[in-house]
Amino acid sequence: MTLKELYEAIDGNYDSAVAVLRIEKLIDKHIRRLPGNSVFPELFEAAKTMDPAKLFESAHAVKGVCGNLGLLKLYEVVSELSEEFRPGNPRRMTDDQVREKIADAQGLYEKAVAGIKQYENAGM
Repeated sequence: MTLKELYEAIDGNYDSAVAVLRIEKLIDKHIRRLPGNSVFPELFEAAKTMDPAKLFESAHAVKGVCGNLGLLKLYEVVSELSEEFRPGNPRRMTDDQVREKIADAQGLYEKAVAGIKQYENAGM
């Protein structure tokens, strides 16, 4: 499995990652670090308490990681969460809708992690 094939398997945008990180070796390095990145579990934990400040902070951090790595579907979901909980913005989603977005984000994250593990096991 090549890095481009990994991106196809996880619904990522390889060209977007190249535009930001520019070097395939850097993309490879950072995508491999995704499963161990603490911002994802922090987001999922913040959703349990529905703490607005923690949800904003963690969603904003995940958004940055996903934007840099070209994980645009996940980026879009967490971007909505980030804006929902941005200080000063009025809430537009119900708690149940937020939980659905979190579940969507978790599913996309788990798909990415599974693809990355497959990529690593393929010896790339």
